[in-house]
Amino acid sequence: MDFKSKKASLLILGITSLVCSRVLFFLFNDPEGPNLLVVTGLAVILYFASLIVWSFIPSTNLKRLLFAICIQIIIVTGLYTFS
Repeated sequence: MDFKSKKASLLILGITSLVCSRVLFFLFNDPEGPNLLVVTGLAVILYFASLIVWSFIPSTNLKRLLFAICIQIIIVTGLYTFS
């Protein structure tokens, strides 16, 4: 799976940031459910954090993408653990 397009990698990072954000707020035991604004805000933060990591890794596109997704998962896991 070789991503030759930069746009495809950035789209995948955006989708995974939304999914990770939604999963984090789903795991909290809140009877009202997650707020859409809060989920979107955390997704934007995750996206920009992974975008910074993705842009500074001098490797192939697939390795950069996987590392950026791992960073998103690590941030979400850390937020869930420490909250």
